[in-house]
Amino acid sequence: MQKIGFFRFLCISFASLFLSESQAQTLRPPAYPLVTHDPYFSVWSTTDKLTDSPTRHWTGKAQSLEGIVRVDGKAYQFLGAVPTTYEPILPTGELKPYPAKYTLTRAETGWEKPDFNADRWLSGEGPFGDTPEARTKWKNADAMPNGIYVRREFTYDGKADPANLMLVLNHDDDVVIYLNGTKILDKPDYVNEYKYLPLSAEGQKALQKGKNVLAVHCVSPRGGSFIDVGVVNPVRASSVTTATQTGVTVSATQTNYTFTAGPVNLGVNFRSPLLLDDLDVAARPITYVTFEARSQDGKPHSVQVFFSESGTLATNTIGQEVVTKAGQTAGLTYQSIGTETQSILYRKGDNVRIDWGYAYLAAPQQPGNQTTAGMADALKKAFLTTGQLPATTTQNTPRAAIDMAIASTLDFSNVTKPTSKYLLLAYDDLYSVQYFQKNLRPWWRRDEKATMPALLQTAEKDYTRLEQKCAAFDAKLRADAQKAGGRQYADLCALAYRQAIAAHKIVEGPKGEVLFFSKENFSNGSIGTVDITYPSAPLFLLYNPTLLKGMMEPIFQYSESGKWTKPFAAHDVGTYPQANGQTYGEDMPVEESGNMLILTGAIAGAEGNANYAKQHWKTLTTWVEYLKKDGFDPANQLCTDDFAGHIARNANLSVKAILGIAAYGQLAAQLGDKATADSYLKTARDMAAQWQQLALDKTPSAKVHYDLTFENSADTWSQKYNLVWDKLLAMNIFPKDVAQKEIAYYLTKQKPYGLPLDSRKTYTKSDWIIWTATLTNSPTDFQAFVKPVWRFVNETPSRVPLTDWHETTNGKQVGFQARSVVGGYFIKMLEGKLTKQK
Repeated sequence: MQKIGFFRFLCISFASLFLSESQAQTLRPPAYPLVTHDPYFSVWSTTDKLTDSPTRHWTGKAQSLEGIVRVDGKAYQFLGAVPTTYEPILPTGELKPYPAKYTLTRAETGWEKPDFNADRWLSGEGPFGDTPEARTKWKNADAMPNGIYVRREFTYDGKADPANLMLVLNHDDDVVIYLNGTKILDKPDYVNEYKYLPLSAEGQKALQKGKNVLAVHCVSPRGGSFIDVGVVNPVRASSVTTATQTGVTVSATQTNYTFTAGPVNLGVNFRSPLLLDDLDVAARPITYVTFEARSQDGKPHSVQVFFSESGTLATNTIGQEVVTKAGQTAGLTYQSIGTETQSILYRKGDNVRIDWGYAYLAAPQQPGNQTTAGMADALKKAFLTTGQLPATTTQNTPRAAIDMAIASTLDFSNVTKPTSKYLLLAYDDLYSVQYFQKNLRPWWRRDEKATMPALLQTAEKDYTRLEQKCAAFDAKLRADAQKAGGRQYADLCALAYRQAIAAHKIVEGPKGEVLFFSKENFSNGSIGTVDITYPSAPLFLLYNPTLLKGMMEPIFQYSESGKWTKPFAAHDVGTYPQANGQTYGEDMPVEESGNMLILTGAIAGAEGNANYAKQHWKTLTTWVEYLKKDGFDPANQLCTDDFAGHIARNANLSVKAILGIAAYGQLAAQLGDKATADSYLKTARDMAAQWQQLALDKTPSAKVHYDLTFENSADTWSQKYNLVWDKLLAMNIFPKDVAQKEIAYYLTKQKPYGLPLDSRKTYTKSDWIIWTATLTNSPTDFQAFVKPVWRFVNETPSRVPLTDWHETTNGKQVGFQARSVVGGYFIKMLEGKLTKQK
């Protein structure tokens, strides 16, 4: 047990008071980061009160952390709502496979009726589709034109109220569902996850006691294929009195909650020490959860804390079976939980969670600390009754993840003065990424002898040092951000920090190098995407350029290995976590080549030398030659804003090509090649002069600005966010008044929640807004662009980890969430660093 001395307590109190008056967070995040390490080990709270919903993986699936404090024998829940459980009437394949009848040929008339004879149909196990979850394969090609027809029989005992029942479905694409011959749902499109819908009035009427038939028709004319449907009865667990939440703040590396529970104040701190100046610490997949109890009335109170992790932290779906293991190392006891099957690096894709490796929960070996594993309900019930975990737990046989948990209790004994204890949450994924058929270990495990118990022991010894270092770093980041861009800008940077880093994984490359793989969270699941690296780069340029090199290196190695033979940069190196070659269906030649050249130039600017460029000069030369030939006036192709569709003669993309060429020239100068430098810089300046003529809006009565595309007869516009590198790297390719004309025009186009991306739609990308704002010459103008973004983050009804694609008229999410690109918010802070370097 750690007791806080009176002097230290006073220091903390005064520091907190100062923070509340000068820098306190006023932003309400759309989601609160709790455990943030990589695309798999990422747990969030999506409600303002920590007890208003289950904690969730960034994808939105419940990954339940629960916390209860017992004060003088009375229990108060302070963490996580109890997830609703569902009694299966007709189970889906999310729990276990099931028998069904199906056909891929056009079904006969009456196929949906309960008395239809389906003996001639095929027999198979559901679900059906072409994903790893499917038990019977059904591909898109098989679906045309008839799709798949499925029939399942089930028995309803009449006990559950039909009005309470829910239809569970996961479909790709259009689905029609019948119950006993009555159509109960007709739903187009796809969801790619399990949705719970109230059983319709028609369904309630059609349901009958005894035998029932559910008949489903699904067509998949595009993309993947999947169908799974069931019926469940929601069962709500008995509730526990909730503690009163009195505050929550988010800083760069930690989220801090305060509660009252009867006569006791409770503080709960989630700290993920993502300190980029120490890669060994930043790469540790370990979050500290600290609890501080304090008597309100000065009288002693008996306090015990219960904390549990659901088995779903180690599975993709709730029905996958898990096993547990107990252990101890010097100073710690721990429990681990993971799937029985351990299909390492097998599952890939976007809306998926890890189902290999093991989640850990560890507690220091101190009096009153316990750890164990077992059935989640039994663990919690024992604590509510006795304040302790059960002496014996369920035998370690495989069970569904939703039913299992690992848990700890911390006994604070009689609390009067502030007293703290902590736990460690960790994840050992064994192997993190498959890189051109070679399985790569996480950075922390690059020594094959490294183990998670040993890492936990190291982390436990580091607790006090990292507590202090995180506090100092968080304060400095906020102060630096506020100095650079104001208070609201500092709020955005503090919120974006952990999210941007945790959308990556640090691994050891084949040559022992640092590789830093991004995942395109909810944009397509690609790994190592160049136009994800580009917007996220400012954070890493600011704090550790080695990590930016680690993002770019796979693209360089892909080209230099001969596996990628095109004269421009690849879009990606695969689908997370399998980095075996580009899987995106279309190239972005100008976009990705320009990105790689500009970022190589930015690394040189941040480090003060062009050593990294020298390592890849031949490849950079290939790409710059492509840009000289085809970059200035881009063909009808995609750019990083591919969601907006193809566009030819894209003026902003042309800026990127021009500055990519200029970056190459600037690098050549740093390497001492004056002739090459002069040649490419002249080419870039000549292109910039021509760009001004072609992009200038010539519409009568239009305010002076530059169009969306070259020689456009309509009054169009777009954010020319790529221009920011001309300013930051002091290239001086475009006249300075180009950016200022654009800024003046943009200020007339603002909406309540931000500046639209361009004249085609009212949606926007918040990372690009901050880049555009960095083109301004005055704090007032910069903050004029930041304020609506801050308002969006503060008011959006879309309660998900920060989305970078939102609607400027109502603040709603359009798409994407939890992506690394919010690292782009740090570009205003980066400006200060690069200016000093110059």
